[in-house]
Amino acid sequence: MFRTKLTLALAGLGLAAALQGAAALWRLSEADRQVLRGRVASDIHVTFVELSVAKQRLRSWAAQRQADAGAEPAEREALVADMRRALVELEKLALQAPGSASGVVAGTEAAQRAGVLTTLARSVNSLDLASRNVQPLAADADARPAWQTLSDRFDRPDGHDLRALLNDSMRREAAAVARERKAADASLEQARLLWSGAAAVLCLAALVLAGYFARALRQPLAALRDGVDALHRGNLTHRIDIDSRDEFGDVARSMNAMAAELLQHRERETQARQHLEQLVRSRTVELSAALASLQQVDERRRRLFADVSHELRTPATAIRGEAQVALRGRDKPVEEYKDSLRRVADTAAQLGQVIDDLLVVAREDIDALAVQREPIDLRDAIAAALEQARGLAGAQQVRVESAPLPAHAMPVLGDTPRLRQLLAVLLDNAVRYSRPGGLVRLCVDPLQPQGELPQWDVRVEDRGIGIAADELPQVFERHFRGAQARRHFAGGCGLGLSIAAALARAHGGELTLESTPGGGTTARFRLPQWLGESLASPITS
Repeated sequence: MFRTKLTLALAGLGLAAALQGAAALWRLSEADRQVLRGRVASDIHVTFVELSVAKQRLRSWAAQRQADAGAEPAEREALVADMRRALVELEKLALQAPGSASGVVAGTEAAQRAGVLTTLARSVNSLDLASRNVQPLAADADARPAWQTLSDRFDRPDGHDLRALLNDSMRREAAAVARERKAADASLEQARLLWSGAAAVLCLAALVLAGYFARALRQPLAALRDGVDALHRGNLTHRIDIDSRDEFGDVARSMNAMAAELLQHRERETQARQHLEQLVRSRTVELSAALASLQQVDERRRRLFADVSHELRTPATAIRGEAQVALRGRDKPVEEYKDSLRRVADTAAQLGQVIDDLLVVAREDIDALAVQREPIDLRDAIAAALEQARGLAGAQQVRVESAPLPAHAMPVLGDTPRLRQLLAVLLDNAVRYSRPGGLVRLCVDPLQPQGELPQWDVRVEDRGIGIAADELPQVFERHFRGAQARRHFAGGCGLGLSIAAALARAHGGELTLESTPGGGTTARFRLPQWLGESLASPITS
């Protein structure tokens, strides 16, 4: 079983790592003890040096005292105190010094150190007493005998050569420091070798185990991976070929059983789905027919509401403007009121015609607008459209002007209310998309295209927001409004120009737009001239 093998391998590696750590800690503790021995030996050596220096400074003080050179008693007391502190420190360090690895050497060193410290303690007491008794020499006294006596007192205070004793102690302690350092270095080297060797053995064991398990796991893992890929692709007939009695064999048998069960579920699901698809197709056909019918009804209803809201706005605004103009200011002559009422009546008649048109639009038959074509004077429709547009332009703070019309009649074959409606749409758009203080101008010129009948070229020019070049081809589509137009005027639903274009075609004419973004728009309506019997006398606008 792979689980048992893997557990044993990991346990062996863990045990080996623990043994390595224990051995390394043991060697490190030995090295730490060696370092501690070396540190104590070094401190003993340094303290002997400090004691020797204090002794030499006390000797210098005594010489200054004999020569009456200003030696202070306080300085002597401090030097003696330094020597006693050094002796106390040496006694403490002697107790801490564990000695070397050899018990014989350790005992010999301890005995020598104890004897030296006992001798030094008596010598320090003698030096303290000798330094207290030092007196300045008389002026005529011989200094050499006195100096020799002082040297003997400091070098051999108790019959022992103190200088030789200190020098021997310092040499012995220096040798101990060197010996302990060498032992510490050797212990650290052994710890390093032990650690390196154990790490190498562990790495080699780990590599061997990794190679064994990699080789043992390659084939079953590859078989399991192929089985998973086959299941991911939906190949439920694939079976994993692993016959071992270990964990991989158990997983392979479980996956094969799962694939067989999934295959059975898939077959049952396929049958159920085919039956459901047949039912859905039959119901979809029925629902599609019902939905198409409902969409047509809803689309006609929404378009009717949109058309009514748009097409009734302009005549209603014109009627309200005429009424406001008639009621504004002082009383006017009866003729002016009659003229206003006449324009209101004409606009109301146009309003009725618009309602009829909207009913046609609701039946999706915009190109079938009723047009009663007969010889008329185009100036009548122009004058009526201008009067209606000026009522709206006043509220928008826009001026509406007309270039001088021809003095003679402008005969066309058309329907005056329809032409008035067409021109009203063009003027209404020009006013709505002009800026406050702007100007809308209507111009009419005769046109004789080569090889065609003469025409009247009617232009409505404004200096408003204009139309983007990529939007010009779509302006005659129903419900289309450009981005700039929507930002400038939120109302409207894009029906006016589509109706105007249909009316132009119904009169045998053509409606086009030319525009520059930010520089204004020119709506051009070309209508064939009537060349039949002349009309009545000229009409002035």
